[in-house]
Amino acid sequence: MPLKGIRVLDFGRYIAGPYCAALLGDYGADVIRIEAPGGNDDRYTVPVADDGSGAMFMQMNRGKRCLTLKPGSPEGREVVRRLVKTADVVVANLPHDALTKLGLDYASLSATNPRIILATASAFGSEGPLAQNVGFDAVGQAMSGAVHLTGTPDQPYRAQVNYVDFGTALHTAFGVMLALRERETTGRGQCVSGSLLGTALAFSNALTIDHALNGIERQPIGNRSYSSGPTDIFRTRDGWIVTQIVGGGIFARWANLVGRPELVDDPLYASDILRGDNGEALSVIMQHWCSERSSDDAIAELSAARVPAAPVLRAAEALAQPQVAAMGLIEPAIYPGTATEAPVIRAPIRLSESAKVASERAPQVGEHSDAILAEIGYGGEEISALRAASII
Repeated sequence: MPLKGIRVLDFGRYIAGPYCAALLGDYGADVIRIEAPGGNDDRYTVPVADDGSGAMFMQMNRGKRCLTLKPGSPEGREVVRRLVKTADVVVANLPHDALTKLGLDYASLSATNPRIILATASAFGSEGPLAQNVGFDAVGQAMSGAVHLTGTPDQPYRAQVNYVDFGTALHTAFGVMLALRERETTGRGQCVSGSLLGTALAFSNALTIDHALNGIERQPIGNRSYSSGPTDIFRTRDGWIVTQIVGGGIFARWANLVGRPELVDDPLYASDILRGDNGEALSVIMQHWCSERSSDDAIAELSAARVPAAPVLRAAEALAQPQVAAMGLIEPAIYPGTATEAPVIRAPIRLSESAKVASERAPQVGEHSDAILAEIGYGGEEISALRAASII
């Protein structure tokens, strides 16, 4: 396992921190999730198990061990200190002031273990007028320009999938890998800092570069694209499909498929950007074509012509696709008190020479507390005393 022998202390909450740690765990890191006695709020989002543990928790915390702890108490600080001595990475998507209050800031951690890597993810970073503000995924979406350009002129829409949180987790995990590589040379750790606003702006950067250099203040145009066409979502006789027509070759194949070969030489559609600028008319043509077909028939004809297209699927349909099974993406996990297996998807990458660790379910509240504390030198009576005092 590429990360075998790496210990990660996960103080993360919701997505940005926990998903970063989960990715490290998929490839061998020993990840210890630390949450309050009784469980953190993010454990119980969209409950799916008898104990209230939720759907997001199942995904974010697969394969981790769980230690319950009050890290702000004197006894809890000592537990953290001992854990940090044994750890390589601390993940904590908390504001800087909260990190300092809990002794999880980089200065405190490195004083205990100079090799430690602190991975943080906040809404706005540690400097600037908004540094002390809190935020979730939608804040990043809204402040990046993406929400303004999604939906209609009368109603902006945010994405239901928390792509800013997931993107921040991915960036932070990338930073952790860089820091681990650097530590091989220097012997010292460092602080890796990610932010929701930084991720959101990175993802929407092409739009802001367009504005900066072209001076165009683009407006929402529904599901169409500014830079290609017909890229849109279309109603068929029994559902919806999406097409993304990018490049002259694909556009020519599409035009011939829908019986409009003359569009290939039309100056209005001579480039991707022109096809985006004039995409409303192209979408009308494509909508008429789709209205006469079922989704399956439309997809079959588009695929045969090598035109990118896909059905718009419900959540219930998404994992039932034969392609998902062929790719081996689902790794079922049985959590106590769930009606059936949870269809968990771990890091969707493959290394030719290294496999993921065996799939394991997310932990129950405090499931591994005794074992983890024993590993750092606590005896049975000490553990019982910590539990009696509600420290663990």
